[in-house]
Amino acid sequence: MQKSAVQSLVYVAAFAALIIVLGAVSIPVGGAGVPIVLQNMGIVLAGLLLGWRRGTLAVLLFLGVGLIGVPNLAGFRTTLSALPGTTVGYIVGYVVAALVIGLLTVRRPRKPAPMIGLFIAAGLVGVLIQYLFGTFGLMARAEMGFVEALLVNIPFIPGDLIKVVVAALIAAPVLRAFPDLRPTAR
Repeated sequence: MQKSAVQSLVYVAAFAALIIVLGAVSIPVGGAGVPIVLQNMGIVLAGLLLGWRRGTLAVLLFLGVGLIGVPNLAGFRTTLSALPGTTVGYIVGYVVAALVIGLLTVRRPRKPAPMIGLFIAAGLVGVLIQYLFGTFGLMARAEMGFVEALLVNIPFIPGDLIKVVVAALIAAPVLRAFPDLRPTAR
């Protein structure tokens, strides 16, 4: 195995583990069964720091270990136990969000301020994707209408805005210090 392949495997596994650890923080909100979590900040960081390919693989690994019974989600639940629940849409949205965040930031400015601005914008798009998929999941599992399910996301907006900004403020200097974390666009 080449050094870069081993390096990629290590990055993917490390970020999957980070996302799992961030699941230790879970605050129940509202009646729809959707908690406030830090895992979605881990998803944003994976897309920003690892790029679309590695970031998406990290999220898939994170979800995959939960399919085999490892407690990986908020509240020490497994992906398998969450599939029939109201949060399934958010979980699917995690994969799409990491992919899109990574794609939106393939070409990024070298200067810190524009890079942070791009990262915040990409992170917000990723969170909106999570909300959209979560809304569809709530419609399917909680038998809510679109608007009712979409409104469930309102209490999460302030915290998610903060998490995106923090993720961008972390990612920009980390990528400047460790450019090999993420392949550059050619």
